[in-house]
Amino acid sequence: MKKNKLKILLIGGPGTGKTAVLETLKKRGFFCLDEVSRAVTLEAQKQGIDQLFLSNPLLFSQKLLEGRENQFFNAQKSNSEYVFFDRGIPDVKAYLDYYKTEHPSLFLEKCKEYFYDVIFHFKPWNAIYTKDNERYESFDEAKQIDFFITKTYQNLGYTLIDVPFGTVNERVDFIINSLPSE
Repeated sequence: MKKNKLKILLIGGPGTGKTAVLETLKKRGFFCLDEVSRAVTLEAQKQGIDQLFLSNPLLFSQKLLEGRENQFFNAQKSNSEYVFFDRGIPDVKAYLDYYKTEHPSLFLEKCKEYFYDVIFHFKPWNAIYTKDNERYESFDEAKQIDFFITKTYQNLGYTLIDVPFGTVNERVDFIINSLPSE
């Protein structure tokens, strides 16, 4: 009997190690979907817009929402037992709320429409935090964003599993060992 596909999210503020963990999960053979915002940001930069989220947060967020919905549909087509996502649809609303950007109710409706099974939370970790081409927030801002992200998921009724600090492999092992089994 085939088990149901579990949709598993990696969430947290910027620079908490989610992408490094996702890359290691891929190397271990898991089906993983990358963070959408980097692709949206890079595409905007090709068009001469340095940070689309800062110049037009609603347009950026609409593009993220579309990308994350597409990922959700692609996950449904996968034959994998586990599907890992680097961030989910509620992250879009959390960022809009953090930046006090008015947004249509559609963003909350989409959060309720799509359901994830397991949520792993990566707490802000100053020792590994770095800025890069797409990550422009300070560490203090990253902590505040993390607060909005966790609050959004908790308000939607999700239980978050905190991933302990450690090496990438230790964090991946923790996640794998925390997955529900038959």
